[in-house]
Amino acid sequence: MAKLPKKAELTQYSLGTAPAPWRETKAELRPGMYCYGAKGKNLETVGMPNARDWSPAEEDWKLPEDWREIILAGMAERLEKYRSFRLFMDICVRCGACADKCHFYLGTGDPKNMPVLRAELLRSVYRRYFTKAGRLGKLAGARDLTLDVLKEWWYYFFQCTECRRCSVFCPYGIDQAEITIIGRELLNLVGLNTDWIAGPVANCYMKGNHVGLEPQTILSNIEFMLDDLETITGKRIEPTFNRKGAEILFITPSGDLFAEPGIYTCMGYFMLFEQLGLDYTISTYASEGGNFGFFTSNEMAKRLNAKMYAEAKRLGVKWILGGECGHMWRLVNQYMDTWNGPADFLETPVSPVTGTRFENARSAKMVHIAEFTADLMYHDKLKLDPARNDHLIVTFHDSCNTARGMGLLDEPRYVLKKVCNNFHEMAEDTIREKTLCCGSGSGLNAGENMELRLRAGFPRANAVREVKEKHGVNVLANICALDRASFPPIMDYWVPGTKVMGLHELVGNALVLDGEIERTLDLRTEELPRRDETAGEGGEAQ
Repeated sequence: MAKLPKKAELTQYSLGTAPAPWRETKAELRPGMYCYGAKGKNLETVGMPNARDWSPAEEDWKLPEDWREIILAGMAERLEKYRSFRLFMDICVRCGACADKCHFYLGTGDPKNMPVLRAELLRSVYRRYFTKAGRLGKLAGARDLTLDVLKEWWYYFFQCTECRRCSVFCPYGIDQAEITIIGRELLNLVGLNTDWIAGPVANCYMKGNHVGLEPQTILSNIEFMLDDLETITGKRIEPTFNRKGAEILFITPSGDLFAEPGIYTCMGYFMLFEQLGLDYTISTYASEGGNFGFFTSNEMAKRLNAKMYAEAKRLGVKWILGGECGHMWRLVNQYMDTWNGPADFLETPVSPVTGTRFENARSAKMVHIAEFTADLMYHDKLKLDPARNDHLIVTFHDSCNTARGMGLLDEPRYVLKKVCNNFHEMAEDTIREKTLCCGSGSGLNAGENMELRLRAGFPRANAVREVKEKHGVNVLANICALDRASFPPIMDYWVPGTKVMGLHELVGNALVLDGEIERTLDLRTEELPRRDETAGEGGEAQ
């Protein structure tokens, strides 16, 4: 991990204009602000071009001799394939409405992190080679594709989490995430990926999950969780694995299977399913709902996503229930049926407990667990004791992909208010559709780029600090595995004393199981507050 600057250094910058024209300013690749280059073995595993070991810190990036021709041919192909790409290259009027909406610009002060200028890095090359004015005289901001420009692309397209906050404010609806996706696709044509993306992609291709967990490792990890749940509740929960004929296939991101604090969210899932007597199974082969392929190319994302439908078909389930994840759900909601469907061998999901038919999932055949649990609570199917969470004062982070990507805004709040007595919203312009990003998504959740992550996470941390100072908030809840992985160091740095929890960890704390022992521990095996200690302290949900 790169050495971190002090907080004062991270916040000493100006949001003014650049001292020199941006086209004349060469990108300075600073340690702490980028991820390591992809290892050759990981690129080779999935058949990516120009597989070799390389380092961004070295002058020679070991590119093929005809790299420029490869990039321009790739750009021409995508201009033909994606109408949105050509549209976004042509219609921007550089009004700047997006400029101060990007957490990377807010956290770094670097003008090239303004969405409008980050797009211009690519747009200027498009103008040079694909417009008449650019071909004739380099007019209208056109510039040549040089090695310095290529390195600049790599540096800044991996300083974008594809969160799409800027698109909310763009009067033309330009989607910077799509521009970043295209930029990264072009870079991948010459082997310019990061290993924090290429490694998980290779793992997912070979093992079915990002971290390369073998089936026996998945079983062992879950066994440890179930041991803790038996200590906490007095009940032994026995999920099934790879069982044919179950009604529901449950798929969650791999972060919930092995890492804190995600495992506590996973324990909450198991408690919920046990109480319901749900007929479900877990696949140790499609053991990943997330998809780092999306941070590589559309084709790679499609390729890795296919395992979910393949396993659902192999196991003969009726529908799929998915856990708390961000990009997993943007892909399910916006891409999955187009990429891998139609899933006509599955049924439109129907809750076996409430009878609710999830019409919003009739195409993808997959339901988000926050929707599923909210429906249970709406129909009063769960016994809850929210006082068990009275030592927690909670705020909620809308994960970018579930909020902007699928409009999942009210269901998690409905659940939170059922299981927590102390809930407070952050500032209006930092939540729901306008939510700020964790700053570590889209394959940036590494250790070597921690300065970048802390800078990009600062706007969200600042909003958390505001409600912490005003209301005493000590928990940041969310419904994204990547948030659960990326926020702890960001909160520890900017807002010390703030825990990060998944929604279903809080559900698990409050859920009263049939036949459970007297609960004295939460899902982290920490002491629950005593009734006489919390009496009168709780407040109404805000």
